[in-house]
Order: sequence, then C-alpha cells, then structure tokens
Amino acid sequence: MFPYCSQVTDPNNIAGVKLNAQPKYVVSSTLRDPKWHATTVLSGDVIEEVTKLKNRPGGELKIHGSWALAQSLHRAGVIDEYRLLVFPVAVGRGKRLFPDDAPATGFRLTDSATTSTGAVYSALTPAPFEAGTAEVVESKEAV
Repeated sequence: MFPYCSQVTDPNNIAGVKLNAQPKYVVSSTLRDPKWHATTVLSGDVIEEVTKLKNRPGGELKIHGSWALAQSLHRAGVIDEYRLLVFPVAVGRGKRLFPDDAPATGFRLTDSATTSTGAVYSALTPAPFEAGTAEVVESKEAV
C-alpha cells in the first residue's frame, strides 16, 4: 500500500488521503525504519500490542492484506468485527482466513450488500458458537 498511497496527492482520492494522514501500524520482525508518514512498527508480542492499541481512545484498527495476522488475532479473540468481500469466483486453493485448527466461532451479521458484479460484502461480529439447522420444506431450504 505504501508505494501507491504515499504518492497520492489528489484530495479527491479519499482512501489515499486518509491512509496518508492517519496513524498506521505495521507488524514486522524485519522492518525497522518505515518510510510512510505516521507509521509505527509492532515487532514484539503482537497480541499484547494490538490489545493496547484497542484500549486507546480513537478510531478503529483495520487489517489490510495479512491473512497470517488476521488468523493470529482471530485465535486470540481480539477482533471486534470482520468486514469481508466474497467474490463469485473459485480459484481452487489459496490462503485461508480461518484455518482448520481455528477456534469455532459464531458470527452475527450486522450489515450486508451485493455489488452489481455479484461480490457480497458482509460485516460480522463474533458471537457464541451455535450449531445451526436447516431443513427442506416443499422442495425449498428452510433455515
């Protein structure tokens, strides 16, 4: 994101302008001197560091492009909301958000939308895990 967003100067590029101005946190064991303005490197106990950030007043924390970080934070139970985009394609394999050994978690759908191309946006908050049921009534699935 840095190579693109750090060069954004157009005030109409809302995402780029906001990312450049707001504090950013990068989890890394190798990065020492981030070049992007207002960037802090988190390199110790990431769960502890993220928990401290969550307890500060201010805006939300987001994860962009790190399935491994998302898995670690999910496992630790520190994610308050998941915002997922599911695209109508099958690629066969790839990186998984929830691995086989992830803890069982329920979710409550708080928002959803479908784009004109069929991508589905879902906002989910963690909830107690409960097994669901479904049945077929008059040839249709009934939940």
